[in-house]
Amino acid sequence: MNPQVSIIMGSTSDLPILRKAADFLESMEVPFEMNALSAHRTPAEVENFATGAAARGIKVIIAAAGMAAALPGVIAAMTPLPVIGLPINSSLEGKDALLSIVQMPPGVAVATVGINAGLNAAVLAVQMLAISDQAIAARFAAYRATLSQKIVKANEELRSIKYNFKTN
Repeated sequence: MNPQVSIIMGSTSDLPILRKAADFLESMEVPFEMNALSAHRTPAEVENFATGAAARGIKVIIAAAGMAAALPGVIAAMTPLPVIGLPINSSLEGKDALLSIVQMPPGVAVATVGINAGLNAAVLAVQMLAISDQAIAARFAAYRATLSQKIVKANEELRSIKYNFKTN
């Protein structure tokens, strides 16, 4: 089973955030890999990864980084594959990473999710894969249905809370 999604983190300290992405990919039965690479400390390894990812069967890359957050952009510059940038809150409340990832020059795009939004990075990757894979699309549709069920249940629970002036 070849991985379809590659999760790349700038440091293993990012793993708690990326577990959310890994857990979601696991629940969607999407094969994935996880590696730590640094645009600044291991640039040759980043280049080897990025230039060889498509040939290995990778279809989407989730790249997480904090601070200067060059990793997603550097990978995007070296591969035609879609790259999802995941800014990590490691300094300046993650705003430095967010701006570094989202402000790419014309022609080198990185889809960017919110700060520490590991789950949304995986959701976006699954949506991309679902375009051409009906089995993944069906699993994703079932997941989306659970989201509305959670809100319905929450409203039922809210109705049971009593206040003197609450009307519903």
